[in-house]
Parts: sequence; structure tokens; C-alpha cells
Amino acid sequence: MSATPRSSVEAALPALGGATDWVNSEPLTADDVRGRVVLVQFCTYTCINWIRTLPYVRAWAETYEDQGLLVIGVHAPEFPFERDVDNVRRALKAMAVEFPIALDNDYAIWRAFDNHYWPALYFVDAEGRARGHHFGEGAYEDSELTIQQLLAEAGASDVDAALVSVEAHGIEAAADWDTLESPETYLGSERAESFASPGGAIVAEPRAYVAPASLSLNQWALTGEWTVENGAAVLNAAGGAIQHRFHARDLHLVMGPAARGASARFRVAIDREPPLAARGVDADEQGNGTVVEQRLYQLIRQRGAVSEHTFEITFLDPGVEAYAFTFG
Repeated sequence: MSATPRSSVEAALPALGGATDWVNSEPLTADDVRGRVVLVQFCTYTCINWIRTLPYVRAWAETYEDQGLLVIGVHAPEFPFERDVDNVRRALKAMAVEFPIALDNDYAIWRAFDNHYWPALYFVDAEGRARGHHFGEGAYEDSELTIQQLLAEAGASDVDAALVSVEAHGIEAAADWDTLESPETYLGSERAESFASPGGAIVAEPRAYVAPASLSLNQWALTGEWTVENGAAVLNAAGGAIQHRFHARDLHLVMGPAARGASARFRVAIDREPPLAARGVDADEQGNGTVVEQRLYQLIRQRGAVSEHTFEITFLDPGVEAYAFTFG
């Protein structure tokens, strides 16, 4: 979805006072930022779509700060653990996010903007008027041109017409959209689809699950002792596994230890073999890794031709909460 026309005026910048806390800044209000061009981005730290925009947003924040741009992130949590300020601070530090972030745990700012998306960009001129928006990834050139225009209107005379040069690496690299055939897959009962373990899920009760003989594309299954809660699948005993039949270059899993400070070892496989060169940044060539914090883990990145495979992650320790698969 492209940004709205750069000449349009939508509305005044909604209030920022509903934030429950701030990271990288003292609390800011609409009056505090008047006189600066403001780029507001809604995010949540496990969102792969937001993570892939970060190289551009960081570059804009750095490149145009002296010309009058202020980037403000609004962190509206998707999962319960994203409400924890310590988790958010740790994640933002690891992602080298240094611009102000308003923590919107009550969704007050989200509602004030009438926002519905992660990520979402809102462009605000120096007079406090919203002048455009963009939802989702992409349209980076249009977004930067909008920033440049609003800075010029605000009187900045030294804005370089050249666009930023961005090289995204690792988990921040753009998705391979041409080969992406797998949608986000939630593991909690509230939003789960395509669950294929025989007998289905029993909500909020421990159960021994088994996988079917085979999975169709985008089906997934549990094996071992799990409790399927509304928002996550929780592993009760070591040796449990999750399988997913997918078609994408990248496979990620949002997960974490159920208890703060705990950890759990895992091993991933692709078509029952170690991933080797297809490993993601959070697993080694033999598929070994450790869950140490609540975040998004990149487990598979296919090199070369992308094709359909069965992914499996086996946990060597109990006490893991698995929330959602995402792909790229």
C-alpha cells in the first residue's frame, strides 16, 4: 500500500499522552514536538514485518535529525510478554533502536490514530498536521520523499535530495516475496488454523499429541506433552516437537521460556535432516540452539532455490511457550 499523496492534510497529530512508559526519551506530547517534522511508526518487537523496515527507519532518523526530523516509535504489544518494559528495552537495544519509543500497552495511542496495522507509518508536518501514512512494508522511496518534502516545507535548506542507501542483513533482510507461500501461523487456540494433530487441540488442558503421517502445505502439528492455551502452545515435558510444512525462504518462530531466567535447548531439522547451510541466525548447522528470552527466533533461511519443506523443532527441555510462525 503506497503512502497517501504528499500534499494532502489528514488531521492533527493525535495526543501521545496515553503512553504507559517511554524508552530512549522522556515523555513527549504533541506540543513538545511542534515545530519538527515527525515520523510516527507503530510497532511491536516480535513483528517480522516491522523488523524488516528498521534499516530504513534507523537511517532516516540518523540522516534527517539535524534537518528537523523526529522519529517516534509507538510500541503496541501483540503478545503478553511484549508488555514487559524490560523485554522491550532489551529488544530495542539489541536492534540498535535509539529513537524515542512510546509504550502503548493500553492501546490509547493506537486508538487515537485509529490504527490497525503493524507496522504503520504516519507523516506529520512541523505544524502538527498528519500529512500521509503507509501501512506495511515497502514504499521506502515514497516515504523518504514525503519526509524530504515536509522538511523543505518546514524551512530546512540543507536536505540532500539523494535517498539513503540501505543494506539490510540477517533477520532484517527483505522477504523473498516471489517464493513466499506460507502465512503467519498462530499456535494458540484463539487464532490457530491448519492444526493437523489427530483429535485436534484440547484448550487449557495437558495432552499428549502426535503428528499425522504427513502434512499438507501450511499445516502444522504438535508431538509430545503440551498445553494449548489461548495465546500459545506450552511444552510440559522434554522431547516435545512442532512440525510445519512451509514454502518460504525464511522461517521464524516467536517463542520464549515460560519462566523468567530459564532456558531450553532445541534442535531444528528440515525434512528430518540438519539444516546445514539453510540454518537461520538462531541455530547452528546441526540445528542446535537455545531459547533464552521471549522474542522472534530465525530458524531457517534457505540459500539458493526455495522449495517446500517440512520443518521440525524438538525441545530438549520443558517450559517453552510457542506463539507464532512467521515467514519471509
